[in-house]
This record gives sequence, structure tokens and C-alpha cells, in this order.
Amino acid sequence: MRIAGRRNGIGIVAHSAAVAAAVAVALLAPVSGAGSQTLAALPAVTIPAAPVGEARPVPAWTEFCARYASECAVDPSEPAQVTLTPRLWQTVTGINRQVNTSLRAVTDMDHWGVPDRWDLAEDGSGDCEDFQLLKRKLLAQAGLPRRAMRMTVVIDEKGEGHAVLMLRTDRGDLVLDNKTSAVLPWHKTGYTYIKREGDEGARWVSLGRAVSPVVTANR
Repeated sequence: MRIAGRRNGIGIVAHSAAVAAAVAVALLAPVSGAGSQTLAALPAVTIPAAPVGEARPVPAWTEFCARYASECAVDPSEPAQVTLTPRLWQTVTGINRQVNTSLRAVTDMDHWGVPDRWDLAEDGSGDCEDFQLLKRKLLAQAGLPRRAMRMTVVIDEKGEGHAVLMLRTDRGDLVLDNKTSAVLPWHKTGYTYIKREGDEGARWVSLGRAVSPVVTANR
């Protein structure tokens, strides 16, 4: 149930369409300037973020999947990683950048009145996981396999719980983050990695840290 009250369904569709249209424009526009990234700048291969065991899913993720079952469905026949090409790299960096600039950052407590709620930022506002879930949705619509995209829980530079989107590629595991529009190898972010989705979506895996944050509500 939406704590913030009922919203107009037409408004939701219009916002989603507007974000998708803005992303399409961003992908067609030439990329230049100090904030741009080139595929050649990435290391040829980086060490993947290796799971060390099973982990419990984030409760808010389980609740999200109950509301958006199609967003959590993973086809086991899909590839578990993608091959980075210049075109795919442009798609990934373009969507990351555009979602970061199109949403208003707000905590779940301010937004919904609860400590942690995962959503698709359908009203144009959200916190860290909502940014990443929207990116995941748009990347899947662009043709990327959901199985190669893993929601991931980390401890950030402030020692707080934070959520990022990990993209598994032939160049290593890359991180899409709402704190920066640079798509970075996972070990270049400075974060401590806790856990992420497993190969099958519903099952999560540990990435080494024993103690998980209570919530990931972090702008």
C-alpha cells in the first residue's frame, strides 16, 4: 500500500514515458566533456566480485518483488554476463547518467514514512535503490539480460547502508550508482560489499561482510 496516498495512474505512465524518452535522447546525443567515459578507459579485465556463500534477501526487496513480480523474474537461460561493446557501453552509461539527473533524491522516511521501501521511482522521486531499480528496468527494456544485472547492498563512504546495481560483464563487474554518473569497476568504488542477488534473483549471495546494514535508505 502506498503510504503517500493514491496517485493518478496516468501520471505514473506519463512520468515513466518521459524518463524513457529522455534516456533515448541522451543515448543519441554525442558524449563529450570531462564527465564522459570511454570504453577504452576501462581495464581490459577486472577481478569479479566473488560470492562466498548464501545470504538473506533484503526484506524490502522481497516486498518489492511481491508488488513487481515481472521486475524480479530471472530467466536462467539468459547469459549471466554481457560482452561490452562500444554501443552497449553507451547504453549503460547513458541510462546511468540520465536516471541520476532525472529523479529527485529523497529518503524513504521522507517519501513513504517507512525506513526502507524499494520502488521504481514512478513519481519521479526515490532513494538509492529506487534509482538502481529504474536503471535495471530501462536496461532490460534496452535488451540487457536481467540475469547479468544484480541489485547489490554495500556500506558506503559514510559507513551507511547503500544500494547499487552491479552489471556483470566480460570486463569484470561494473557498478551503476546514483552518487556518481561514472560507471566503475566494483573494486574502484571504495565501498564494502555485503551481498547481492544470486543467479536466480530470489536467492541472494554474500560478498564477504558478515554484518548487514539495517536499511539501505540512502540518498
